[in-house]
Amino acid sequence: MTTAPSTLAQKLVARASSRSTVTPGEIVNCQVDLAMFHDSSGPRRLKPMLDELGASIWDKSRVVLVMDHYLPERDDESRRIVRIARDWAKEQALPHVYDGQGICHVVVPQHGHIRPGMFCVGGDSHSPTGGAFGAYMFGIGSTEMLGVVVTGEIWLRVPHTLQMHWTGRLAPGVTAKDMMLHMIGRFGMNGGQYQAVEFAGAAVQALSMQERMTLSNMSAELGAQAGLIAPDATTHDWLAVHGVPEADLQGLDGWVTDPGAPLTRHDFDAYTLAPQVAAPHSPANTGAVGQHAGTRIDVAYIGACTGAKLDDLRAAASVLRGHRVARGVRLMVAPASQQDQAAARAEGVLQVLEDAGAELFPTTCGACAGYGDTVGDGTTVISSTARNFKGRMGSATAQVYLASPYTVAASALQGHIADPREVLA
Repeated sequence: MTTAPSTLAQKLVARASSRSTVTPGEIVNCQVDLAMFHDSSGPRRLKPMLDELGASIWDKSRVVLVMDHYLPERDDESRRIVRIARDWAKEQALPHVYDGQGICHVVVPQHGHIRPGMFCVGGDSHSPTGGAFGAYMFGIGSTEMLGVVVTGEIWLRVPHTLQMHWTGRLAPGVTAKDMMLHMIGRFGMNGGQYQAVEFAGAAVQALSMQERMTLSNMSAELGAQAGLIAPDATTHDWLAVHGVPEADLQGLDGWVTDPGAPLTRHDFDAYTLAPQVAAPHSPANTGAVGQHAGTRIDVAYIGACTGAKLDDLRAAASVLRGHRVARGVRLMVAPASQQDQAAARAEGVLQVLEDAGAELFPTTCGACAGYGDTVGDGTTVISSTARNFKGRMGSATAQVYLASPYTVAASALQGHIADPREVLA
């Protein structure tokens, strides 16, 4: 008997639900391979509910806790939240706890927890980042997380697949962030219809692993449940370097969408894409950088899981090398993880940024989550983060523009929103 062609999403959900095939629209029960949560979404919400139920964690080896939102602790409330997380981790003897190591969506794959074929949930809206590795991963709230933590299962309506197919290659100074902003601008923040978005085509295959993570991460802003990329040699090599055993990296070529599988395809040409900028107050408010060129800025922010990984820091450094940021502009840099910060330091990337006038901030969610050194009232900001909702970065009167690290760095250099291709040229 031959089975009908399936999408990558269908194959991942079928494996998790112990079925040979699944059909979009069906409701299935899935076994969870990994549950991730952080100091904000995790223990302070889960502990009281678990205590009330008298319930315990189904499998501690499949739980990962990351402290990233309320660090460094700045007041009594943040100290309370972080203390609850640390105490609970110790009380439960959790084997996978990352305290101050960086932002969860970067730290979890960097420590080898996500592999192709897995079915994962996260207590944060940017959990679809795991899809970059050929895993089905999505964000859930704390009540759903309680169910997962106790039973190891969750129900799911099998998603339809929207395939974003990118041909060609990106031009120098254009990145996955620009691809993502362009797609959100075209389809809106509900364009993903809470289905599975798959990124495919030659331009996606040419991306580095961290650039792929940016696509999957911001599928949240596109309104998708999951943001998937079929694993390949790039995936294999990156995961092998990050400690995933070779035995767990066999059979990657099976995690792919079959020809003729049921999906809706949208086509894009990477080569013609210009750097993109999203104006206040929505990632969907996007257009080519030229529409906003010359807009004066006060702050340039390179941070967050979306915009401060090693590749992002390298991009900014390539623009700023040998230059100083414009007078009156504050360049804030918060690397996404300790691992990426150490690599950037070893490569001389951080030195380039600091020589240009950058201030270095902790490897946490920081201003992206409106915590810590946030942006001031009435400031105009260009940021490599994922969201520019009113008040997101602190002040409700701040005007936040979103762009790639190249564009943020070029704007810091010029003192106004600028096209990075002109600086790089």
